[in-house]
Amino acid sequence: MTPRLQQSRFARVLFDEAHGEAWSVRPDAAATMRPDHPAAASYADAARTLEARDFSVAAHADGPLTAEVLAAADVLVIAHPSEPEWEGTLGGSPALTVAEIAAVERFVHAGGGLLVLAETEEEKYGANLSELLAPYGMSVENTTVFDYAGSPAAPTWVPGDVVSAAGGGLLHRVRDVRFYRAGSLAVPPGAGVLRAGPEAAPAGAVLLAAVSHGRGRVAVAADSDIFGDDFLHRLDHHQLWLNLVYWLALPAFRGAAAPLVSAAAADPAWARLKQATGELRLLQGPRGDVDLSVVDVTRARALVQAMVQHIGALSGRFPHQAEYFDRLQRDLVAWADAGFTKPDFAASLGAFRPERERRDGVEHLVVFPLYTPNASPDVRFEALIVRTPWPAFVAELERTEFDNRKFVPVQLLDNTAGYDSECAVLFPETVSVAQRPSNNFGGIFCDRESARFRRSVAAAAGALRLDIPPDAAALVASPDLSLQTYILWDLIHDRWHSHGELPFDPFMIRQRLPYWMYALEELRVDLATYGSAAELVDDGFAFARYVQYAILFDRILRFPITGERVRNYDGLGGQLLFAFLHRRGTVVWRDNRLSVDWDAVGGTVAELRGLLEHLYRRGIDMSKVSYWAAAHDLIAESVEPNVASQWRREARVVSDEADPRAWVDRVLPDEFPLSTFYLQLRGRLEERTQRQVDDAAGDAAGGRRV
Repeated sequence: MTPRLQQSRFARVLFDEAHGEAWSVRPDAAATMRPDHPAAASYADAARTLEARDFSVAAHADGPLTAEVLAAADVLVIAHPSEPEWEGTLGGSPALTVAEIAAVERFVHAGGGLLVLAETEEEKYGANLSELLAPYGMSVENTTVFDYAGSPAAPTWVPGDVVSAAGGGLLHRVRDVRFYRAGSLAVPPGAGVLRAGPEAAPAGAVLLAAVSHGRGRVAVAADSDIFGDDFLHRLDHHQLWLNLVYWLALPAFRGAAAPLVSAAAADPAWARLKQATGELRLLQGPRGDVDLSVVDVTRARALVQAMVQHIGALSGRFPHQAEYFDRLQRDLVAWADAGFTKPDFAASLGAFRPERERRDGVEHLVVFPLYTPNASPDVRFEALIVRTPWPAFVAELERTEFDNRKFVPVQLLDNTAGYDSECAVLFPETVSVAQRPSNNFGGIFCDRESARFRRSVAAAAGALRLDIPPDAAALVASPDLSLQTYILWDLIHDRWHSHGELPFDPFMIRQRLPYWMYALEELRVDLATYGSAAELVDDGFAFARYVQYAILFDRILRFPITGERVRNYDGLGGQLLFAFLHRRGTVVWRDNRLSVDWDAVGGTVAELRGLLEHLYRRGIDMSKVSYWAAAHDLIAESVEPNVASQWRREARVVSDEADPRAWVDRVLPDEFPLSTFYLQLRGRLEERTQRQVDDAAGDAAGGRRV
């Protein structure tokens, strides 16, 4: 385990221990109930499992379940309430009052999760779980299930057969679970998840069920031992436990992102700076200059002076940027004095050092003449206020394992018009300077990246009917969780660039190469990041699995069908990953539904990574064109090239390599077209988008679509 890495908590689980429950998440309480064998009364391992993930866990040890108590929870667990004559308990009536049952129902209806763990011969324990479950159409039957066929040596260990996954991946990576001395459940149609086998008595008894209720969710198991310390780590019980709690907590993960409140962005001086910058950028030509033959020089000077004044007024809110503000104000004045020619802000760029202030919540004011985001050659002034999110675990990993002194994750708090685009980076290369820019930082707008990920994956998963794992569903649903995931992904990804086993990067992104070389470099780095995340998971830092989910889903569900098809190297990397997984049966597209063999994903990704790393190492011993051809061949093994490609192995004309640029000119804009899978996916997403537009238009007009 890696105890130094502590992730954030995104949902709260409350175990009720005030109603004669036979289980406790507190080891000392479990020892009180069962001094001979505390594990038989302990859910401490179950609680620790959650706390190692995204959950805080607490016990409600005394008093009724009221609205105030439940307000501190996202998931409520009621584990086998009993009279003391049957089980060791901490006291309290096992029967919930009418008021408590009503409070729990309101809690669930508003978005809470309820997990009820029942037992064999439930009526004898004095609890009223059927009354508690009645609002959800369920009850606990007074039975004991035996299965001599499925478990002849121990017929009270009842195997669970699949009824339905009930959506949400409840049976993700769950193949074998056994219920010990289980009761059975009466549930509405479609609610059953696991049941006893056809030869059990009673045959087909429902053992696990799940339903939605209002905005919340309810799950019931007919056995409570299954997740106790003695049995949690047997068979697939541990995985089922995680699936259930993530599924129940999903409404909590769907909550809106914590609002970003910025005193600087609310300062009137910022509004005035933003306005002056916005007016000035409208006066600039494509090179960033101001044509004084058509623009009033007095007006241009007044706007620059206003910017200088407002930057000064804001400087007290950004004390760590004092040197930058001094250089920035001087650069602005010098630009105006030089006649508003093409801006050269090298001095202020050299003083802008956000990578030195990676403290969670620190804000930066950014004012530069920038090449307009999204690869436009035009230069315009932009003014931004950004905030650096810097979780403690990211700081620790950067310090100890993935040193990346230039990496700066940022969130956009407010901006001028140029950043109303989808631009996700703030790089020194985008600042207008006369000579080669200083390269001290790399700003990544992790909020924009993660928001695009959530939108795209949610839409694609819906179109493909992909039943993603419950914890991955939490990632897609949660703005804060996905934000932190992208920070970690970007940190490790950037660290892997130019940090392989070779002292240089043979796929160098700044060279003029066939675009598939860029695709392989980005995919190589992402697959290396995937491997690093797997190592962190193996070391006990479970949060890193979200990086694996993000890489997989973003690569195969978003990149290939976003952006232009002209030399789309990120899209090509996603096409290659999908095709490689598909050809090996790790992902299967059948009956217009995409499924994933999650047990095989890691091995298949490692196989592709091995092929890329082998090519990576071979590059030093090959000529440029031979290297490019070898890379093309590797991709063509999985992704079919354009029929008109001159780079196909069978169409390749061997000629002089003296001028590699001539070979680059042979690259088609869409050298690797989209496959049938992606063409259909893109079409389905466009249809879904159009339906949403039509629905919104109908609602706006006061109509309702039927």
